Amino acid sequence: MPTAPSFTMGIEEEYLLVDHKTHDLAEAPQEMMDACVAEMGGQVSPEFLRCQVEIGTNVCQNISEARDDLKRLRTAVAEIAGRYGLAPLAVSCHPTADWKDQHHTDKERYNTLDRDLAGVARRLLISGMHVHIGVEDDDLRIDLLNQFTYFLPHLLALSCSSPFWQGQDTGLSCYRLTIFDNVPRTGLPPKFHSWAEYDRSLQAIISTGAIEDATKIWWDLRPSGRFPTLESRICDNSPRMEHALTIAALSQCLMRMLWRLRIKNQRWRIYDEFLIGENRWRAQRYGMSEGLIDFGRGEVVAYPELLHELIGLVEEDAEALGCVKEIEGAQDILTKGNGTDRQRAVRAAELEMHGQDDRAMKAVVAMLIDEFQADL
Repeated sequence: MPTAPSFTMGIEEEYLLVDHKTHDLAEAPQEMMDACVAEMGGQVSPEFLRCQVEIGTNVCQNISEARDDLKRLRTAVAEIAGRYGLAPLAVSCHPTADWKDQHHTDKERYNTLDRDLAGVARRLLISGMHVHIGVEDDDLRIDLLNQFTYFLPHLLALSCSSPFWQGQDTGLSCYRLTIFDNVPRTGLPPKFHSWAEYDRSLQAIISTGAIEDATKIWWDLRPSGRFPTLESRICDNSPRMEHALTIAALSQCLMRMLWRLRIKNQRWRIYDEFLIGENRWRAQRYGMSEGLIDFGRGEVVAYPELLHELIGLVEEDAEALGCVKEIEGAQDILTKGNGTDRQRAVRAAELEMHGQDDRAMKAVVAMLIDEFQADL
């Protein structure tokens, strides 16, 4: 039997910083970032905008290690930000902030982004969660890339947390992608027959000087430019840590399930990007409320039913990877709603009680502050 991939895990999250009193976005003081680096070392860094901070776990062997590390990082960011009257939000769009009021971080990488992407970059007041899964063999990484793409809309629907933009309900469950999709080299990944084909395509762009390296490829799922991993990038941030861990565990288990099929000379059917894109849009627009297309059955199927089938598919893998509890945690997201559902519920309740939209939006931010702390 071929050697199994390690299926190690790493989680990256981007947080928005708000003033604890006004709930408006606030820039991180340099003293705060220095304190974060002193506490967390290279696991924390500034993000493109000064109101953002990014964390990344160590390479984790299992979900238990990931929980411990993510909890430590979230706790440290919250505690240090609190010293400066700030609070972090694990959400993909601030409910009321205006991108025109924000400033990007003065760092070579971000100065280059601002120069290259121009007006597109300036609207990137968005944050996301990235999940790395260790797959050491290059060609296997491409094989799993082609198959795993099918499940990206399913993961997105669970994670949606960006319904509001500049004080308006967009009607979408994930507005973040409408912003990010304006950036080049984003969206669903193309299909490749081998690592060699992928590398030739990548080098063809690098050799022109258009991009420096693979880190400037921002597909929803990509071979990492720095690690021997497949990196899922489609998901919104999860306001609650346990929900983020559920999504990470599902990603890990799906990778293992696809590998399991491979060693039995089987595989997941690969559908055209046009079809996967339709489910991507349905998840972006409706989250979990209107279902996704089951292309085998040729019909739209309710999301709870699809999720139940998905959990059944990876039951063996969850046992092997020690993340049964986290996979079962998907039911908690179904019951309580994803981040978008919960934000809309808070706003609706506050509007019904007081009829003031500004007050309602502040109540949403207050809820997001509390949810960041809830599982720490």
